[in-house]
Amino acid sequence: MKPSSVSLETRRVFSAWVLVSPMLLILLFVAAIPLVRTFFFSFTDVSLDDLSVYKFVFFQNYIDFFEGEWYGVLVESVWWKAVYNTLVFALISVVLEVFFGLLVALFLNVSFKGRGLLRAAVLIPWAIPTIVSAKMWAWMLNDQFGIINDILLKLHVLSDPIAWTSNYKTSLFVIIMVDVWKTTPFMALLILAGLQTLPQDCYRAARVDGVHPLRVFFRVTLPLLRPTLVVAIIFRMLDALRVFDLIYVLTPSNESTVSMSVFARQYLFDFDRFAEGSAASTLLFLTICLLTISALRIGKVKLG
Repeated sequence: MKPSSVSLETRRVFSAWVLVSPMLLILLFVAAIPLVRTFFFSFTDVSLDDLSVYKFVFFQNYIDFFEGEWYGVLVESVWWKAVYNTLVFALISVVLEVFFGLLVALFLNVSFKGRGLLRAAVLIPWAIPTIVSAKMWAWMLNDQFGIINDILLKLHVLSDPIAWTSNYKTSLFVIIMVDVWKTTPFMALLILAGLQTLPQDCYRAARVDGVHPLRVFFRVTLPLLRPTLVVAIIFRMLDALRVFDLIYVLTPSNESTVSMSVFARQYLFDFDRFAEGSAASTLLFLTICLLTISALRIGKVKLG
């Protein structure tokens, strides 16, 4: 029996590799090769004018982020501002999206008339392309003809209109708010899927014993839902750390909201400093990897 079982397991593993090999090949060409080239260029002084002409500067591009200057332009302040904005955006937006997503999922998990229609309606913000939703919010938040200022002025909440996306005090808050509005349905969908897989025996036993629903939530629902929450948080954190489109549309050329992705894009293409931009992209990739592994460790999710 043992040889046959080993043989069956070997065949299953081989079949699995055959099935995923097309996907791995596609990832190799669209992700792995560009990533390796970016990592390689980060150790050179290559320019976008001719990627075949370069010389190695090794870690100098990385050192310049922390203590140097590029062409007389002091960049470490902008870089650290980008790191700060990215981490603040990712932390606050993910926390709020998990909180509101959990509330929405708990509500949609209850049986009531019209629940299916409401589930579809909740997903509308997530279904709208990010560029479209960002442009829509940019119009609504405009200080001259935006509906947000108009409503707040009529309610006497504001005495004067606010340039929400231009004011350094409110611009990052606005980006977080728009992201929470758009992505909370995605978190709710993931959490709702987890809620519907929970065993019902525990809840029946709790009702029979007369346990308070709030205690059931903290003692039963949350512990059982932890793997789903960890996966949802990791997925969302990966996306939040790469934020680009919201910031690029809502607050273009605004140093107070620049993210690591926006910073890298500016140096890659706008400023024609391809080597430095490659170094920034590599640091962003390493930051995402580090935080993802940390989240997996904290959530005790096995990698394999």
